Amino acid sequence: MENIELSPGHKKTLLGISRETITCAVNGKKTPEYNISDAVLNIRCGAFVTLQIKGNLRGCIGNISANTPLWETVRNMAIEAALKDPRFYPLTPAELKKTEIEISVLSPLEKINNPEQIIAGKHGLLIKKGFYQGLLLPQVATDYNWDRIQFLEQTCYKAGLGKNCYKEKGVEIFIFSAIVFGENDQEPLE
Repeated sequence: MENIELSPGHKKTLLGISRETITCAVNGKKTPEYNISDAVLNIRCGAFVTLQIKGNLRGCIGNISANTPLWETVRNMAIEAALKDPRFYPLTPAELKKTEIEISVLSPLEKINNPEQIIAGKHGLLIKKGFYQGLLLPQVATDYNWDRIQFLEQTCYKAGLGKNCYKEKGVEIFIFSAIVFGENDQEPLE
C-alpha cells in the first residue's frame, strides 16, 4: 500500500485501542481518550474494523476515507462495529472474550474503467450507481475463494443492484488495497 507502512508496534497500538474501546462501549463506559503523537498513526486514511466470533462475522464498519487521524478512525469504527452494525444486535459483555478483532487500513480509492484491472484478493471494490453503493474488502474475495467476476457480482449485490450492474452505464468502479491485520495473526506484534 502506498504512502503508509505500519510497524508491528503500530498494529499493536491500533488493536489495543480497538480492544479497549470496544470493551468500554459494550460495558456502557466512557470512550477512552488517547494522546497519540506518532506521525503514522495520525495519517488521515480510511479504515474498517471487523469483529468475528469463531470465524463468523459479528460486525464490520468502516470509513472509505477519513477526516480524522488513523487511530481515531479505528477507535470510532470499533465502536460502530460492536454496537451499530445494522446486520447484528449490539455486542454483549459475554461475547467480548470470544470476539476477534481485525483492522483494515485502506489506500486511497482509484477509479477504473476496465474491470480486467481488478485482482481478486489484492483489491477491494467499491461500486457506485446513483445513490447505491457497495463495498467489499480485499480479504472477502480470498475468504470465499471468489474470482474477479464473482467478486464484482457480489459487490453489485452488496450495493443492492443486479449482479451484472458493473457492465451498465453510469456505474463507477473503484479499487483500493488494504493493510489487514488482527489479534490472531501469526506475525508477532512487538
